[in-house]
Amino acid sequence: MKKTSFSILALLIIFLSAQAGKDIDFRTAISGVFWGDGIYGVKPLKDGETYARSNGTRILRYSFKTGQEVGTIMDLANVKGTSLHSFSDFIMAPDESRILLQTNTKSIYRHSKTAEYYIYTVSNNTLEPLSKNGPQQEPLFSPDGNQVAFVRDNNLFLVKLLYNNSESQITEDGKFNYVLNGIPDWVYEEEFTYSRAFDFSADGTMLAWVRFDETEVPLYEMQMFKGLSPEHKENAAYPHDYCYKYPVAGEQNSKVKVLTYDIKSHVTRQMALPLDSDGYIPRIKFTDTPDQLAIVTLNRHQSVMNIYIGNARSTVCKLILSEQDDRYVKETAYEHLRFFGNNFILQSDRSGKNQLYWYSTTGQLIRQITNQPMEVCDFYGVDPQRRTFYYSAKDGDPTRTAIFSSDLSGKTLKLTDQVGTNTAVFSSTMQYFINTYSNLTTPPVTTLRTSTGKIIKTLIDNSELRQRVATYNMPIKEMFTFTTSEGVKLYGWMMKPADFNPAKKYPVIMHQYQGPGSQSVVDTWSAGSNGAGGAYEAYLCSQGFICVTVDGRGTGGRGSDFEKCTYLHLGQLESKDQVEAAIWLGKQSYIDKDNIGIWGWSYGGFNTLMSMSEGRGVFKCGVAVAPPTSWRFYDTVYTERYMRTPQENSGYDDNAITRVPQLHGKLLVCHGLADDNVHVRNTYEYTEALVQADKQFEMQLYTNRNHSIYGGNTRIHLFTRITDFFLANLK
Repeated sequence: MKKTSFSILALLIIFLSAQAGKDIDFRTAISGVFWGDGIYGVKPLKDGETYARSNGTRILRYSFKTGQEVGTIMDLANVKGTSLHSFSDFIMAPDESRILLQTNTKSIYRHSKTAEYYIYTVSNNTLEPLSKNGPQQEPLFSPDGNQVAFVRDNNLFLVKLLYNNSESQITEDGKFNYVLNGIPDWVYEEEFTYSRAFDFSADGTMLAWVRFDETEVPLYEMQMFKGLSPEHKENAAYPHDYCYKYPVAGEQNSKVKVLTYDIKSHVTRQMALPLDSDGYIPRIKFTDTPDQLAIVTLNRHQSVMNIYIGNARSTVCKLILSEQDDRYVKETAYEHLRFFGNNFILQSDRSGKNQLYWYSTTGQLIRQITNQPMEVCDFYGVDPQRRTFYYSAKDGDPTRTAIFSSDLSGKTLKLTDQVGTNTAVFSSTMQYFINTYSNLTTPPVTTLRTSTGKIIKTLIDNSELRQRVATYNMPIKEMFTFTTSEGVKLYGWMMKPADFNPAKKYPVIMHQYQGPGSQSVVDTWSAGSNGAGGAYEAYLCSQGFICVTVDGRGTGGRGSDFEKCTYLHLGQLESKDQVEAAIWLGKQSYIDKDNIGIWGWSYGGFNTLMSMSEGRGVFKCGVAVAPPTSWRFYDTVYTERYMRTPQENSGYDDNAITRVPQLHGKLLVCHGLADDNVHVRNTYEYTEALVQADKQFEMQLYTNRNHSIYGGNTRIHLFTRITDFFLANLK
């Protein structure tokens, strides 16, 4: 046995040695093989000691103490009743007595989907359909697990599980492109990042929801073709138009209001909510007190966020907190709003950096929980017994994060010591957490820890991935900083070819995103434009390029002034900083300053065009994928958060289209024809301006593809097109 093991090990070493030093090929670079393993789909269970995960046919129970599988919660092979082959996701009832299994999922937009759900009852091992009347959206258990509410065809429905799954329809006025009950319209879903707009009261006797009336919102039409992968045969003779409501900047939004429904008396009421006629309701949530409904509102400028506590039966609403900003309230204030008993946690950048604040539901500030020198990133939860709060925050510089705890006395502990990027999933009682750590050169390592940060066990170290990476001629990755001519310190990361020779001069490909609050320069294995480990950039390095990313003004992690300095003038400072980065790079002895290219996707595509038209002509070429070319074409919520309305702000007049006469360098523009987010009209109007200005360009369109431009061979084709463009113009 020992001899056999030694022989296998020797053969492995010989194989790895024979493979060492090979360059990464293009298809491997974009295949995702460098992502590595992780612990995904973790759902902490109420006992605080275990969590659930699924493999598609079973739901398994794992121990937070050991990371080991300790039981099977559900196995499709053994259930009684309805037979299923597999499921894609599951939802546990709060008391864990029932489970909803998700099947036949069909995406609608970024977050929304329809699916067919099945109810699994733990006590009798029985599986049955949630409803036989058509697919459902956003099913939600009542707190006692005895009811499920969901949306179908823009109307709310209720299933009472103790009454033979009796199904009743709560709303009747839902209609596509007119009224939505309990689910957000397109712009709310995309920009307020949620897909369910209803909730149960703590005692399960009431439902509350947001009603969206989008009757007056202008329509946008996209032509859909037969295409391939998938093929839409219904469009073989003629394409069809997909029409949906999309409010561009300055136009009419949906009219919104909050309704409640008394499940026993069947009475529907409208909450007496003080709301501007053009105001937003980005969140509603029942607190732990029955009848007590929290409602978050924003004015259209998104500079005032109000939190109301309303009585779901009397409809009276009381203002408990008003958060205001001269520019805009950062989205984390409502996205991460969490209620705990008679308290709630608020993230706010009112001090200049994002911090945590602990309030009572009467609106009294109890304590500022964090006073970090750097930004708080994610809030994980609170241990009420120890009065301790758990969160991640920037650590040392904006490119790195660690996990912390702070208590009400002000004591703060750092729970992770690895330098890089740390994330966490905590147990329901906050006694344990699963920590995933990585940096630019270290694939993810997943450990199990106690709430004090003590490592219990390493669950995944991705040793196989490290061995795989070692067989390639991987580039040199490094962080750097520099100061612009305007005195602004910027952070960047760079990849140099593995055989880098400082005596040579290399062409450079710069990739950036630059959207407000975003970060691309992060010390993490997932850094890069496509795939973990910077795999695509590694391929470009093997072709003789140096790859660089720089986060300019407007990006996140550096406080509100740095992030919000682009207010009312999107693209001006961001493009300056990319040009400054190119100029700084050109001064390095190993950079060919005459061969620098730039590219980006979405906001990064916009800033590619703005940077190539900034006036200093430092970029020889560039690629803009799915770019917004004028903010007049983009949606209300996102655009007006940073620009106000076109009627108020002349800053809209400085955009990629108006900068066309200053465009310098060869250009490739790529866009999906079914992009519901950044409409292809952006590219059409921009390229028309190029034509009329006698500016030559290249363009690549993708049939039936949305903002992500994928499906079939599409992603490979896109990255081949981008790569060939840079090879042709920078080498």
